[in-house]
Amino acid sequence: MEVATVRRTLNHTLTELKRAIDRHAVAEAADLYALAWHQAAGAPPSETREQRAQLQNYKQILGSRRWQEEERHEAVVAPPKATVPRPTQAAAAAPMIRPDTPRAKNPVVRLPGRKPTPPTAPRPSSTPPQIPAPVEKARPSRTTEPALLETGRLWELATELRPLLEQTARDGATITWPQIHRRLSGLPRLHADDQCVLLWLVDEDGQKGDPLLSALVTVGDRQMHPRFPAIAEQLGWSHPSGTRQHTAWNYEVLKVHQHWRYQR
Repeated sequence: MEVATVRRTLNHTLTELKRAIDRHAVAEAADLYALAWHQAAGAPPSETREQRAQLQNYKQILGSRRWQEEERHEAVVAPPKATVPRPTQAAAAAPMIRPDTPRAKNPVVRLPGRKPTPPTAPRPSSTPPQIPAPVEKARPSRTTEPALLETGRLWELATELRPLLEQTARDGATITWPQIHRRLSGLPRLHADDQCVLLWLVDEDGQKGDPLLSALVTVGDRQMHPRFPAIAEQLGWSHPSGTRQHTAWNYEVLKVHQHWRYQR
């Protein structure tokens, strides 16, 4: 879909979302909000900055105490209304690359088709079904990878993450994923692949030639994140020949700090 078409469709959805908020149509507004992020994912992040800023403002309204009270009131006194269908993960658009720049090669995105195939219906049998004995459900392990998020949700989270990384750069610091989760309370547990997509989207939202904010996300005691080279390579970054990768990463962190030091 062309960028102009995406922007036009997204602007229409934002208008409908504003009307739903003004009418206090809770369910409709929630679905339009999710739909808007799904549509925003159809264009490069740099092409939808204004629309995503509006969505951030609407998110504050939808998360306010007054709105939550309206949601509870509507659930009690009104029957459920027809709502806009929420986009499914299978229908979510993959991140697009800016057409006017060779920065990105292949975006760090999860491949389609990862949704499990639904089981086929069992064949009819003359044998009566056997009722299994009740089995105690095991608690999910904390080490289990969380499920992959839909593309629109990733766009939303990346829009929230970028200001935090910008402030980290102004402070001349680095940050780890556990620290990010403490600073962004609404950030869910992320699959490792989704972490890569978020950082790729954050840097795709910047200006051409900007140093990479994703370099600030570290592990341990300010050590380079092992996935940074793969993310950076797909953003057009490469360390000079004859230079160790870790040295080149340190230089990138220094450039990020210098670039954002006096920007507000």
